[in-house]
Amino acid sequence: MKVFLFVLFATVLEAMGDALVRVALGHPSSILRCALYLAGALCLTLYGTSLNLAPVEFATVTGLYIATLFVVFQLTNYAFFRTLPTPGVLVGGLLIVSGGLTVYFWR
Repeated sequence: MKVFLFVLFATVLEAMGDALVRVALGHPSSILRCALYLAGALCLTLYGTSLNLAPVEFATVTGLYIATLFVVFQLTNYAFFRTLPTPGVLVGGLLIVSGGLTVYFWR
């Protein structure tokens, strides 16, 4: 459970950082655009730092990370941009998640 929570934390930081930068790209206010870029950069920096300070070898959780990343990106995409995944994304995501979990649990 500890490993899953770590992976979830890292993927949330990555997805939030990416979403904040995407919002910043189209924001009309220069001040808010800069603030959004900085917030996105901070999230992405914390993501990279946490990943490199992980108490577990990243190679052992890669499958779990990929599966979690797909789910968190879809949730973030909906939360920020109100975009639901298409049927193709859902089918591909099912393959991504099942493949990621296979990689993680097949030891």
